[in-house]
Amino acid sequence: MRISIVALSLAALIFTPLHAQRENQEKEKTMSVKKATAVLFVQDVEPCMRFWVDRLGFEKTVEVPDGNKLAFVILKKGDVELMYQSYASVEKDVPAHAQLARKGPTFLYVEVDNLDEVIAAMKGVDISMPVRTTFYGSKEIGYKDPGDHMITFAQLGVVPHQ
Repeated sequence: MRISIVALSLAALIFTPLHAQRENQEKEKTMSVKKATAVLFVQDVEPCMRFWVDRLGFEKTVEVPDGNKLAFVILKKGDVELMYQSYASVEKDVPAHAQLARKGPTFLYVEVDNLDEVIAAMKGVDISMPVRTTFYGSKEIGYKDPGDHMITFAQLGVVPHQ
């Protein structure tokens, strides 16, 4: 006789005492998540690192060299952290992910206090989305980083268009 995993899972749910179900739900609610960090895959890490460090004041906190290039870097400013990893590095690290890593680009939404400061820092960088004010009260502008990832910078709390 074949019993599917779904049926076994359903049977376990039905026959699991209610107090055990509540314990599991409470564990899920109290599980600590420390942070989530985007990993952006690129051909060359260095230009992307300079984009964030030189223009926006991020700090390089970790770097992993691969010969005369960087395989990986962690950039941080305040509570914001980004990681860049080269395609070559992911190929060596987790070959099964290499083809997926090249499918990009990634889209990041970065909230800032003052959009005008970002615009000044990005002088000379190609704009992928002109400044706009959204119906939800966000003033935004979009740029492409050197790895072709789309970055939207947003200042919240502005008066939306009427």
